[in-house]
Amino acid sequence: MQLIIITGLSGSGKSVALKALEDGAYYTADNLPAKLLPEMVDFLQSAGYTRGAVSIDARSGDTLDLLPRQVNDLKARGIDVRVLFLDAKTDTVLKRFSETRRRHPLSNGDLTVAECIAREREMLADIGSLSHHIDTSDLNPNALRAWIKDFVEFDQSGMTLLFQSFGFKHGIPLDADLVFDVRCLPNPFYDPRLRPLTGKDQAVIDFLEADSNVKRMHDDIRSFVENWLPCFVADNRSYVTIAIGCTGGEHRSVYFVEALARYFSPGRRVLVRHRELAGGE
Repeated sequence: MQLIIITGLSGSGKSVALKALEDGAYYTADNLPAKLLPEMVDFLQSAGYTRGAVSIDARSGDTLDLLPRQVNDLKARGIDVRVLFLDAKTDTVLKRFSETRRRHPLSNGDLTVAECIAREREMLADIGSLSHHIDTSDLNPNALRAWIKDFVEFDQSGMTLLFQSFGFKHGIPLDADLVFDVRCLPNPFYDPRLRPLTGKDQAVIDFLEADSNVKRMHDDIRSFVENWLPCFVADNRSYVTIAIGCTGGEHRSVYFVEALARYFSPGRRVLVRHRELAGGE
């Protein structure tokens, strides 16, 4: 069976993710205490379910320490366990709590919301190392649901390279392992013909490829990723997220992500994300 464990910060979109999986015919359980995870899996298997999803977060308290061992034990039983960690910038989480007027789960009257968020990050640090991360700071719910769908449907029997474009003016993605800055290259934004387009459009591609520095940058990034991938493999990483940033995240970074994904995809599992394009859908 396949089991998706959703964890991460309160206010990062865990409820949206769990509902998306429920809509995808997963048996779901929200706020499952970590110590009950093995019993939950036993129940799903005995009842004949082949797909389950649970949300486990800081409300589990000290029993969170059990989760890394539980994940390894479940994998040893042949269960396809995938851990998804949803994160967001602190100011984004603060804004979400302010807008919804919800009480933070760790609030006890003595801590501010910001202090609760910091405490929550500490409690979840060990789980984060097991997980595939998604930074939801700039994602709307539809985009998050689409990324969740990619995550659960993709073959994860080996390392996956995830290429993500972003705009520096909106902040660096929290889920990036490697970050490359391509803002030094010619910007199609300043051409009125190209401004409404993206790095997927042929006119923008032609504009960028007319500059020799674009090829040099592409070759340098490709070479860096190729040279260091063996170290990530040796570290037993399931995902490596390579983020490419330009100013707005719609032209140059999109072009590079698409080009690098094409280069690596014949020999490796590759996913593509365009944060600023997805966030505006």
